[in-house]
Amino acid sequence: MNSRLTARDRLIVALDTPSVDEARLIVKRLEGSVTFYKIGLELAMKGGIDLAQELIAAGSRVFLDMKFLDIENTVERAVASLAGCGISFLTVHGMDSKTLRAAAKGASASDLKILAVTVLTNLSESDLAEQGIKSDCIAELVIHRARLAQRAGCHGIVCSGHEAAAVRAATSPDFLIVTPGIRLDDDKVGDQVRVATPQTASRNGASYIVVGRPITQSEDIKAAAEKFLEIIARN
Repeated sequence: MNSRLTARDRLIVALDTPSVDEARLIVKRLEGSVTFYKIGLELAMKGGIDLAQELIAAGSRVFLDMKFLDIENTVERAVASLAGCGISFLTVHGMDSKTLRAAAKGASASDLKILAVTVLTNLSESDLAEQGIKSDCIAELVIHRARLAQRAGCHGIVCSGHEAAAVRAATSPDFLIVTPGIRLDDDKVGDQVRVATPQTASRNGASYIVVGRPITQSEDIKAAAEKFLEIIARN
């Protein structure tokens, strides 16, 4: 992990809202505390791409969480169409080398970083078995897909904080590890399964920590963000 990153660099707030207006309100309330935001599929379908451009123009960084998965030409062209927009991170599913290589190629002429989603943090071993994936250990599958992503030329992966240490050991110090599913000990888990505290994720080598509802649905979202920043800075 890049030791020069500050807590403010490393905290990404997920704007998982159904409208751009709600997302803008969150950004306004977090002004001065947060400089990095994630835009996912829900918001992207409601004007989130334009919002990303607004945020970038205002000096913030944007993680576009699209989770592309398609044939190589489609993935490469979709990534290339976003590569010059100033977005910092973009996700693709990390299931196969063809998708990963296509995404890396689409971003190759830009500063866009491609992140491979290893195993979604709402999935358990039984969910993987339902998909026909025979794995008694999610961490082993995460490590396998992280290595695929690195060999394909991707810049990092998305995994839970519990798997971050194993991924760090299996890859390299500069390989990006982005961890969603972050909760404090007293937070509700919601629809997540493999959650981790920011302390665990940081100590396990996570480069960036993504926090959504524990901040955005807090009564005082700025204070909640500052609490996460303080924890990240200590770990």
